[in-house]
Amino acid sequence: MHCCAHQRFRTEGYPHGRSAGQSVALGLADVRTYLQSGNVVFRADKADAGRLAAAIRARIAQDFGHDVAVLVMTAAQLDQIANANTLWPKDGGDEKLFHCTFLFEPVAASRFKALQLPAAEGEQALLAGNAVLLHCPHGYGKTKLNNSYFERVLGVVATTRNWRTVLALQALCN
Repeated sequence: MHCCAHQRFRTEGYPHGRSAGQSVALGLADVRTYLQSGNVVFRADKADAGRLAAAIRARIAQDFGHDVAVLVMTAAQLDQIANANTLWPKDGGDEKLFHCTFLFEPVAASRFKALQLPAAEGEQALLAGNAVLLHCPHGYGKTKLNNSYFERVLGVVATTRNWRTVLALQALCN
């Protein structure tokens, strides 16, 4: 089973590939990193995602001195999220205007629907499983629909990736 780990810290300043080495030490196979973005794709047979996330979190704390939240999902889960993005144009688009905020815990659709989103003109957000899919035509740096907003109003840990990263991780998983 391929899994993807989203870590809420970046590996800049650390030797390139070091996070892959720590993942191998955890017994994971076919470990690949995506740039130095804190994203790792690996194979883990019959692994519980929660236990893997806890083990990776502990290893990051041990090796890097950072206590960071880690989300592990299967390739099928990532495919489901990527394929559910009705905001992404069928013929493609500017990947830096589309984002995915991965939620570390489930959020009820009714709770998300009840939010008074502080969306600027043209911005859109929709809940797809444990992810919020975003279209930010003015750029992610200018939107109020950012990671901090969703963590605050939904009360869950989250991490956001641009759509290019989501698609790259999906390709690495398959």
